[in-house]
Amino acid sequence: MTLSWLSIVRLGLVQMCLGAIVVLTTSTLNRLMVVELALPAVLPGLLVALHYGIQITRPNWGFLSDTGGRRTRFIVGGMTVLALGGLGAAAGVVLLETAFAAGLALSVVAYALIGLGVGASGTSLLALLATATVPHRRAAAATITWLMMILGIALTAGLVGAILDPYSPALLIKIVAVVTGAAVLLTAVSVAGIERRVRAERRPDPMPFRAGLAEVWAERRARNFTLFVFLSMTAYFMQELILEPYAGLVFAFTPGQSTSLSGAQNGGVFVGMLTVGIAATGLRIGALRHWVAAGCLGSAAALTTIAALGQSGLPFLVPATVALGVFNGVFAVAAIGSMMALAGQGRETREGTRMGLWGAAQAIAAGFGGLLGAATVDVLRLLTDTATAFGLVFSLEAGLFLAAALMAARIIDRRPVLPAQVVPGE
Repeated sequence: MTLSWLSIVRLGLVQMCLGAIVVLTTSTLNRLMVVELALPAVLPGLLVALHYGIQITRPNWGFLSDTGGRRTRFIVGGMTVLALGGLGAAAGVVLLETAFAAGLALSVVAYALIGLGVGASGTSLLALLATATVPHRRAAAATITWLMMILGIALTAGLVGAILDPYSPALLIKIVAVVTGAAVLLTAVSVAGIERRVRAERRPDPMPFRAGLAEVWAERRARNFTLFVFLSMTAYFMQELILEPYAGLVFAFTPGQSTSLSGAQNGGVFVGMLTVGIAATGLRIGALRHWVAAGCLGSAAALTTIAALGQSGLPFLVPATVALGVFNGVFAVAAIGSMMALAGQGRETREGTRMGLWGAAQAIAAGFGGLLGAATVDVLRLLTDTATAFGLVFSLEAGLFLAAALMAARIIDRRPVLPAQVVPGE
C-alpha cells in the first residue's frame, strides 16, 4: 500500500509544526535581540547559521531512509528535540538581557538542538513521502506539505504578533511553550500508524554513505541543481534576519507589528505557491523553468521596492513585503516541482540521498544567506545611515535573484514538464 491523500495531508501537518517553531526563532527572537536588546544583527545571524549548518547532516538521514529504518521514530523524536531547542532559544533571549554570557551559552545549545531536530524530523518526513507515495503523486505531495508548512509559519507569525504586544519576557516564554508543546502533540497524533500501513520498497544497500553520496554527486543533473539550490536559496534567505529589524529601526514598527509583517509575508508566500499549483498543475499553464524565472524576477523587483521605501519614507512596507512573499512562493513551488522531477532521475534507490543533498544545500545557503545579510548590514551601518545600509543589502539580494533566474533558464529542463505529469525515473 502507498500513502493516501489523507495520509499525505496528515504528514503535511508535521511540516506545519516544523514551520511554526522555526519562524519564532528566525523572526520574533531575531527582532527582540536586534531592536529591544540592541545587539548587533550578526549575533542572531550566527545563531541561525549554526542551526542551518548542523543540517549539513541531512544527506546522512536521506541515505538511511534509502537503506531502511523506522522513520516515525525520527520524525517524532526530531520534533521533540526541535521543541526543546525553540523553548531554550526563547529562554536564552530573556537571559541575554541580564546575564549575557549565560544567555549566549544557552542560545548556542538551543539553536544546535533546533538544527538537529529540523534535520532529523524534516528529512525523515520527506523520505517517508518519497518512498511511500506513488510516483505520479510525489510532486503534488511535496507541494501540499510545503504549503502547509508556509501556512503554519504565516498563522504562527500572525497570531504571535497579535498577542505579543505589550511585550514582556514572561509572555514570550508562555507563547513559545504553548506553540512548541502543541507542535509535538500534533506531530505524534498526525504520524501515528501511517508507517505501519504502507509497504514502501526498501532495498538494502551495503554501500557506505560516502560512496553513495559520491555516486549522486557524479550525476550532472543532480550536481548542477545542487548549485542552483545554493545560489537561489542564498538570495531567498538574505532578508530573513534583517526585514523585521528594518521595519523596527526605519519604520518604527513595534515587536507585534514586525512579527505580523512576517506573517503577512508568509501569507503572500502561501498565495504565490497556491497560484502556481493551480496554474501549472490544474490549468497546465507554463513550464517549470518559466515559473522559477518569474518568481526570481518578481522577488528582485519587490526587494528593490522595499529598499527604495526606506529612502522615500512612504508607508507601503506591508504591501511591498506581501508582494515579495507572493513571488518567493511562485519561485519556491516551481523549484519544488523541479526537485521532485529530478529526485527519481539517475541511479535507483537514491531518492532520499538526492533530497538530502538538496536539503543540505538549502540549509547551508539559508544559514550563509542570513548571516551574510545580517553581517553586511552591521558593517554598512558603520559607514552610512541605517536606511541606506539596509537598502544596499536588499539591492544585493535582488541581484542574486537575477543571477538565479539566468541559471534556472540554463539548467532546468526546457520541456513543458508540469508537476502533476512528472513520473520520477522517466
